[in-house]
Amino acid sequence: MTGLEDRCRLVLIVPEGDDAAEIARQLEEALSGGDVASVILPQYGLDDQAFQKRAETLVPIVQAAGAAALIAGDSRVAGRVKADGLHLAGTLTELEEAIGKFVPKLIVGAGGAADRHQALEIGELRPDYIFFGKLDGDIKPEAHPKNLALGEWWASMVEIPCIVMGGSDPVSALAVAETGAEFAALRAAVFSNPKGAAAAVAEVNAILDEKAPRFEA
Repeated sequence: MTGLEDRCRLVLIVPEGDDAAEIARQLEEALSGGDVASVILPQYGLDDQAFQKRAETLVPIVQAAGAAALIAGDSRVAGRVKADGLHLAGTLTELEEAIGKFVPKLIVGAGGAADRHQALEIGELRPDYIFFGKLDGDIKPEAHPKNLALGEWWASMVEIPCIVMGGSDPVSALAVAETGAEFAALRAAVFSNPKGAAAAVAEVNAILDEKAPRFEA
């Protein structure tokens, strides 16, 4: 969420996995590949203690690369590990409380909008961004058409930035950019990429540099 470019930027979602050292290595590699705006750390199946321990390792790696580290779901962990923000996909009440409590000290973003009505309800609370899709929703090579449609509708009429979940193919980031969304989120497209995470980030940035529409200043 730092240093706005004039085009859609990349958001990384940390993959699931038991090997914390390997995930840290992959993340470091990915961030060395080029521009990344922020990194979202989901809890997956980890208990709170294990999640905090993992976040303590990963957050400094993200911040050292100049990206914002966002913790999904747990504000206590976000505070303890000195993350830059919080990604929430719970109830409107939880979101409203978090925005009241943490903004502007922390970035507070919102997921969980399955349709336009829910998105507008979330938008009324003025989160720092809205996220269309699921953090582990990259099950096909391309981004989900519904998320692309929501991103395009939102970007055309609401000033709050949006992140749209891409697919498992790095090229899916371009379809996200073409909606007018400010950020494209990738997970498997980077971390399960046969060319390696750094090459994947470099490829996505090259595609966006060349083909993504430019925002008007």
